Amino acid sequence: MKRMLHFLLLLLFGLTLFALLLRWREPAMIYYPVRELDGTPNQVGLKYQDVWLTTHDGVKIHGWYLPAATTNPPAILFLHGNAGNISHRLEKLAIFHSLDAATFIIDYRGYGRSDSRQPDEQGTYQDAQAAYDWLVKQHPQIILYGESLGTAVAVELAMRVPCDGLILEEPFTSIADVGRKFYPFLPVKLLAKTKYDSLSKMPKLRAPLLIFHSREDELFPMSYAERLLAAAASQPKRLIELRGSHNDAFLVSAPVYRAALAEFLVSRR
Repeated sequence: MKRMLHFLLLLLFGLTLFALLLRWREPAMIYYPVRELDGTPNQVGLKYQDVWLTTHDGVKIHGWYLPAATTNPPAILFLHGNAGNISHRLEKLAIFHSLDAATFIIDYRGYGRSDSRQPDEQGTYQDAQAAYDWLVKQHPQIILYGESLGTAVAVELAMRVPCDGLILEEPFTSIADVGRKFYPFLPVKLLAKTKYDSLSKMPKLRAPLLIFHSREDELFPMSYAERLLAAAASQPKRLIELRGSHNDAFLVSAPVYRAALAEFLVSRR
């Protein structure tokens, strides 16, 4: 009996230690920021303006504002994925510009030239809110665009502010679902502090919705996008299937991607 009790206490101690270690390592498992910028929009022939903002919790973030060539264009607030920084999205910025949209892209805290604060879920929400507050003063018509991790940030922002449309590229349903895929032996839902639970928020969304997803995405299965679409209360709502990997589907399927994006932007004018 004493041996069994001793074993159970050791097991409980081990599990507690493991849970604490996982919680400590959690940010490093989710966020992969790069501090150094590899270029600017000038490299793809685009004019831009450096923008510096301070969030409600006192963090300084950096972004680029790229004006459109036309008057009264729709404005895209671009919330990027968990790796790299804004300089790794130049090709996408060029596409947006070619479709006569103004774009504001930001680096979350810890990324690029933004403050070197450790990124976390609530922090990314604060950063996106600050970006929206700045952009809405320049453009009354804003479309939220989330890429990968940024899809969860865009969904949360769409719950808080009015927007003319929501675009999700290679989205996921929640951190718990992603955790179950990559770590099926761990109770991620119980252990993880980070939630990014977009699926539970979709029934409350009203903004027109466009989702891009590839069946060849090696990180997030198509079922994530299908579940998000089914749960969304948005009207109209549409899922466009692409080809290619998680990071390059918009290039591999460029004609399909551009056509659907152009149609959505025109419909929101």
